[in-house]
Amino acid sequence: MKTPEEPPLAPDCLSSDQAPAPARLSSQASSMDKKTDPELMPPSPDGDDPPLTSPDPVPGPAVSQELEEGDPASLSTPLETGFGTPSKLSPRIEEQELSENMSLPAEETNRPELGSGEAMECVSEEPAAENKEYFTWNYSFSQPPQFFSGSWSEFRTQPENFLKGCKWAPDGSCILTNSADNILRIYNLPSELYNEGEQLEYAEMAPVLRMVEGDTIYDYCWYSLMSSAQPDTSYVASSSRENPIHIWDAFTGELRASFRAYNHLDELTAAHSLCFSLDGSQLFCGFSRTVRVFSTARPGRDCEVRATFAKKQGQSGIISCIAFSPAQPLYACGSYSRSLGLYAWDDGSPLALLGGHQGGITHLRFHPDGNRFFSGARKENELLCWDLRQPGHPLWSLSREVTTNQRIYFDLDPTGQFLVSGSTSGAVSVWDISVAGHEGKPEPVLSFLPQKDCTNGVSLHPSLPLLATASGQRVFPEPTDSGDEGEQEVDIPLLSMRHIRLECQLQLWWCGGSPDTSIPDGHQGENGQGRTEGGGGEFI
Repeated sequence: MKTPEEPPLAPDCLSSDQAPAPARLSSQASSMDKKTDPELMPPSPDGDDPPLTSPDPVPGPAVSQELEEGDPASLSTPLETGFGTPSKLSPRIEEQELSENMSLPAEETNRPELGSGEAMECVSEEPAAENKEYFTWNYSFSQPPQFFSGSWSEFRTQPENFLKGCKWAPDGSCILTNSADNILRIYNLPSELYNEGEQLEYAEMAPVLRMVEGDTIYDYCWYSLMSSAQPDTSYVASSSRENPIHIWDAFTGELRASFRAYNHLDELTAAHSLCFSLDGSQLFCGFSRTVRVFSTARPGRDCEVRATFAKKQGQSGIISCIAFSPAQPLYACGSYSRSLGLYAWDDGSPLALLGGHQGGITHLRFHPDGNRFFSGARKENELLCWDLRQPGHPLWSLSREVTTNQRIYFDLDPTGQFLVSGSTSGAVSVWDISVAGHEGKPEPVLSFLPQKDCTNGVSLHPSLPLLATASGQRVFPEPTDSGDEGEQEVDIPLLSMRHIRLECQLQLWWCGGSPDTSIPDGHQGENGQGRTEGGGGEFI
């Protein structure tokens, strides 16, 4: 499928005199060289061109550099030889390719040419001035988030097509969703982010790619070094019932490779959890009492089998989630048997076995400092924080409502300051985990209600203050009210769903600390989109 023609890369900084409301990224970014990762910046109010800043490094070029050096473990190697290079690139990349032959804007072409000495002198004169004019966008939850955009019509084509989480790409260019119809959908950033001036209408988002699985999807994840500037790193892994692990091209939606696991009877078995290693060289997959490790350079059935339970010792049950420490060579595994295990990355040797949950663990996240990690479970109203320096017991716990077996996601912002979690009731709670409150644990700083249905997915954008939420849950008919015994009512079903309201939707919320008054109330109220409890941004 075709994708919109907006540049996919997310900005990292903004002019300090701009308001932190939902930004409109400059359209001049599309005329930059495709081999760079430009920082997209809105024009200043004075009409002057913003000073150019060097782009931040992205993981994509690092992979390409490893390939040039001949590293056999480089992920680009299998994608070019085994998986095949995508025959048709996305219009996002094609637009950048065409922009190389385009003339520069008048204000740039009319500038006098500077010699190398003059250029160096200009750079060395006021380096601090540029640093003062720009700052990194950070999340702010001092006010309720403002509804920005979303998608809801896409999930109303089938009954009970509830979402099962959402995940931003590592480079922030797009977002991935899973739903009950067994379809993975990829959405680009809303085009309003690239428009200059005030935007009065925010159109509903539409997926640019749909990848259909054959059965219930157990887990899905982005490649850890994904960068839309490097097409060979843009892919998604998914696992579904009675199917091998599939690798999907995030530019074309085509199947690129498969990893197959077999049990002791040589029968195909499906993975219940997926996670790429931080360097992208391995894919870790969770099974019953086992973690299988596949090399991303060699698709197929060859893998390393690491047992988590042997001789009646260890971590039993299905490995439901896996997470890697960003600072230490270890990973954590959660199990439906309510246990947590810490293992060495290189050989999978067990380091610690932790217990403290009352339900099966469904999600894990490491703090950016690498010393703490968080775990959440099904049918349990607590999020636990663990410290690797004192792993004997939880450091503290946070309260959230989870009353079903559904996987309820939580997420951390890139700085590790805020933790955001959904709930069965639909409320989204935010904690500032950098500040210790009563009894040494953080207190919630904000709680709002995106909709009246379950909020099962939350994901924080890696560079913009954008919060994505996914909602919906499986519902069952309720018994109808019976009349008096003397009355005989006909054609009245015993079970009915007329009092059940489903709100299955993907929503984006601006969390920049300043409300965007350009969104009219009438648009937010349509179909219940963007309303919080109490009417438009009330604290719970």
